[in-house]
Amino acid sequence: MFSTPAFADAATAAQQPGLIESFLPLILIVVIFWFLVLRPQSKRMKQHREMVANVKRGDTVVTAGGLIGKVVRVKDDNEIEVEIGEGVKVRVVKSTLSEVRAKGEPAKTEE
Repeated sequence: MFSTPAFADAATAAQQPGLIESFLPLILIVVIFWFLVLRPQSKRMKQHREMVANVKRGDTVVTAGGLIGKVVRVKDDNEIEVEIGEGVKVRVVKSTLSEVRAKGEPAKTEE
């Protein structure tokens, strides 16, 4: 029932994990988070920036608010003019575009 002090010291020394062993789960969680969340999100952001940068006159665009129209004029690096109806033109900030359809490209259908 009683143990010797030498045996008790050896048991407590074997139970304490090292510095690397204690941080390994945290490092593993960060790596998994990077590959499952951060990396795909940064790829999507890069694709969106390229899409917005390549908007030109005549493209059909869809805004984040759901407006669909044709680009009449690219005003500057931040703004475009979109015709949403016959004779109805609105100014739209480029970063609010959610989709750019090329000239004559049909609408995407979910099948």
